[in-house]
Amino acid sequence: MTDLFSFIALSLLPASFWPHVAEGLRAGDPPAAVLDRLLAIHWPGEPDQRSALHARAQAAMDRAQRQRITPVVWSDAAYPVALTTIVDPPPLLWTLGCVAAFSAPAVAIVGARAASPYGVSVAEQLGADLAARGLTIVSGLARGIDSAAHRGAVSAGGVTVGVMGSGVDVMYPPEHASLARDMQQRGAVASELVPGTPPLPHLFPQRNRLISGLSRAVVVIEAGEKSGSLITARSALEQGRDVLAVPGNVLSGRNRGAHALLRDGAKIVETADDILEEMGLAAAIPGGPAGTPAWQAAPGPLQRAVTADPVLACLAPGESCDLDAIAERSGLTVARLLPRLLELELRGLVQRAGGGRFIRFDSPC
Repeated sequence: MTDLFSFIALSLLPASFWPHVAEGLRAGDPPAAVLDRLLAIHWPGEPDQRSALHARAQAAMDRAQRQRITPVVWSDAAYPVALTTIVDPPPLLWTLGCVAAFSAPAVAIVGARAASPYGVSVAEQLGADLAARGLTIVSGLARGIDSAAHRGAVSAGGVTVGVMGSGVDVMYPPEHASLARDMQQRGAVASELVPGTPPLPHLFPQRNRLISGLSRAVVVIEAGEKSGSLITARSALEQGRDVLAVPGNVLSGRNRGAHALLRDGAKIVETADDILEEMGLAAAIPGGPAGTPAWQAAPGPLQRAVTADPVLACLAPGESCDLDAIAERSGLTVARLLPRLLELELRGLVQRAGGGRFIRFDSPC
């Protein structure tokens, strides 16, 4: 059984299994061994369960090949490092578009589907401004705030990722098919669900943890008291991500959820600079259609600072280390460590080895 086939089969297990799947993968166990162990625990002596799972995995693999959908598995260096830090990461992501979209620091922008013109305008502006500074914009491709944030990033020539509550080949809502195609030019549409999965209601709250998990910060715009965006915000807090909110009209009731976040300590957002400041990222310098992030600038004081980064001192040349080990050695939390490692990766000083592990290099490559 190939690793890809095993990863697909693991992704078809109930979502409640995924913390156990992640535990095995983090320990370095082959995906086939993790699968065999879980099948033996939960369905001992039931070969029909194994056969049915294998048939579904084969069907998913065949459908993905026909539609040119790319599976990015846990062990792949392209698998988003940010996702490896959450409790229940998916064994793989099905993607349409550019897999490289997962490599840059990301900000999630989420909010109401029935958004006001003000909310839509703010989401588009923030999406454009952050994308122009080299950050990836993550959202859920839903109506309202989500799609406005994606459109803003696309308009700035930037990168944006849409996380689906269905298979990536089942567009929901269907009127966003054109937007999704535009996003795939530089970004991607992604899902943990096998191709062909319909947009069932319970799948959308489940996918919200991926929107926050992919991101360094979550910005909430126009969330009501029972908004699904608050699920994303709660996931972000559980995952150690920054949560920010845009203030709005107090009369409409559309902003009560976002204002509750502000009362609980979320940082107020008026401009993209507020988000960058909270994330600890330098502003972009001019250059290129989407700007050039400061950590990709020409050699100078920033490069010297990155080169001397104490995080590098925690890694021996050629040593492969996971985030937990680096965090323990450096004294940084995983939430603060991750952007530092991404900066070092962009400078060519560290390289991802897959499964959330990094290798140090003595000189840029």
